[in-house]
Amino acid sequence: MFHQKIKKFMIHTLILIPLLFMAFCSVFPLIYLLSNTFMGTAEISRYYGEIANGNAVFHIIPDKISLSGYYAVFLERPDYLMKFWNSLTISVLIVAGQMLVSCMAGYAFAKFRFPFRNSLFFLYIVFMMLPFIVTLVPNEMVIRKLGLIDTTAALVLPGVFAPFGAFLMRQVIAGVSDAMIDAGRLDGASQIRVLFQIVLPQCKSGIASVALLTFIDSWNMVEQPLVFLKSSQKYPLSVFLNAVSYQRLDLAFVCGVLVIIPVLLLYFFFKEELVQGIEYMGLH
Repeated sequence: MFHQKIKKFMIHTLILIPLLFMAFCSVFPLIYLLSNTFMGTAEISRYYGEIANGNAVFHIIPDKISLSGYYAVFLERPDYLMKFWNSLTISVLIVAGQMLVSCMAGYAFAKFRFPFRNSLFFLYIVFMMLPFIVTLVPNEMVIRKLGLIDTTAALVLPGVFAPFGAFLMRQVIAGVSDAMIDAGRLDGASQIRVLFQIVLPQCKSGIASVALLTFIDSWNMVEQPLVFLKSSQKYPLSVFLNAVSYQRLDLAFVCGVLVIIPVLLLYFFFKEELVQGIEYMGLH
């Protein structure tokens, strides 16, 4: 019995050590980023001044705690927070539109019978697997034809009609009982009422997953704003962060924290829904 416990302990230890190492490797960049936000401009310049030449010094513990970077981002210069609100506005609009389109499209693919349904859904999957850079030029041509270049709509519309949400909601809604839908129809409920009052209340985890993943994708966009927007004042924080990294590295660290805050908050509040919803991707 004692030998079995030792053997079991050693097996668990051998499994735990690499898992802890991988967890540390995942968390360390965040710790490094947060630590560097408490360094002053002079300290950042001393250790990272020659980063372009590859001569930067690894430095994680501040010599002296300084909040100058936070003061500059939140109080001294409003343009950083303006880019944050630009990102938030774009992401929220895309999530709202994507939820409406994906729920309706997912319901149609899962519960309706119409010609070429499977072929059309296969095209959705194909477009979902394509790198977005492949569709960037066609999207730019359409947006330019519509006269939407240098507008928020140029970023929102392609995100609203992205195929991933429809694919995931189709997987989720396919698991809803047909008997409940038929009962609603027999009671005289319209298709819209059936969708919003019977189907979607049973798909909360899938809806949360689509919302979270769509928000993360739109929050991190870089190439699309560079192509569709001409005015730098309309750039989201993700684009602006790349530019400020070459100008003020101390501010780049703080802006990096600003970028990850919304995503971390969403993950902490909706972690279970996200995991449950992603499980649907392998079903049906």
